[in-house]
Amino acid sequence: MATLDQLQPGQHGRIETLAGDPALVQRLYEIGLLEGEVAEVLGVSLLGDPIEIRVGNTRLSLRRAEAAAVTVTHLA
Repeated sequence: MATLDQLQPGQHGRIETLAGDPALVQRLYEIGLLEGEVAEVLGVSLLGDPIEIRVGNTRLSLRRAEAAAVTVTHLA
């Protein structure tokens, strides 16, 4: 397993767990990061933070630390 911040642009991962501060986990749930959803990394800024992802039809920007709280199963 990997975390969302470890995926490269164009790679997909199925969200397995969210970890970290309860307020962060709640925020991630509220913006649509739910277990079982597939997230695609669309891009990473030049300095590596933030990371742009797509979950369903929604595009989101996450700080690297937020993306590191999301454990995913890498999909081919």
